[in-house]
Amino acid sequence: MSVSAPAEGVYVYAILRAATALPKDAVGVGSPPAVLRVIGQGLLEAVVSDAPPRLRARRRDLLAHQDLLTRLGDDGPVLPMRFGMVAADERSVIAQLTAQEAGYAATLDRLAGRVEINVKVLPAQNALAALVAEDTSVRRLRAAARREPGYEASIRLGEAIAGALTRRAAAAGQRILRELAPAARASVPGPEVQGCVLNESFLVDRSESEAFLSRAQSLGTAFREHAEVRPVGPLPCYSFVSAEARPALVGGS
Repeated sequence: MSVSAPAEGVYVYAILRAATALPKDAVGVGSPPAVLRVIGQGLLEAVVSDAPPRLRARRRDLLAHQDLLTRLGDDGPVLPMRFGMVAADERSVIAQLTAQEAGYAATLDRLAGRVEINVKVLPAQNALAALVAEDTSVRRLRAAARREPGYEASIRLGEAIAGALTRRAAAAGQRILRELAPAARASVPGPEVQGCVLNESFLVDRSESEAFLSRAQSLGTAFREHAEVRPVGPLPCYSFVSAEARPALVGGS
């Protein structure tokens, strides 16, 4: 195997078991799309390409990255790298695969046959009528604003409504989390997202992913006056690859 070092570095898409075939006609990020290759030794390989110059998170490239990971995952477990991971050269990637072979292999075993489903919960839209019916404080402020309209009364009412909607959604989100967690192999909270009261990722058996999504959607219907539920998946298992299992040599470009 020849080892090269492109001027812009090596873009790393995923780590997988040795001898895993690339999907037919798969291509990488960039314009024109980068040619993919597999490098490695021993039990593991990495899917890489030359890193495009001036790489940015364009929709086209984000979709190309995720499509490749999804297609790879259809054929076996994958340690997915997030968009924009670039290593200095192929030697660095191979050295990391060798040094962390046991840990990476164990993570691949844990992810085999599983996918990630993300569920976000936000305050319900168009839920003011239900809120007013349930919340005496909001009803009181609303009546006061109607009796004596003005800027301060409007501000107080708006803040009370926003706070109540958020509290109702957060309570619903915790109930939804309790309902969904037993159907998953694991779950982890995601980063804070503006407007969300819950951002949770679930590790789910691939064979159960449709049923899990259906359950999340049903909960969204059940709690529609309190929360908006947004399930997304199946996804590559980004959230279940620990920081220790990601190549230390790789960083965002």
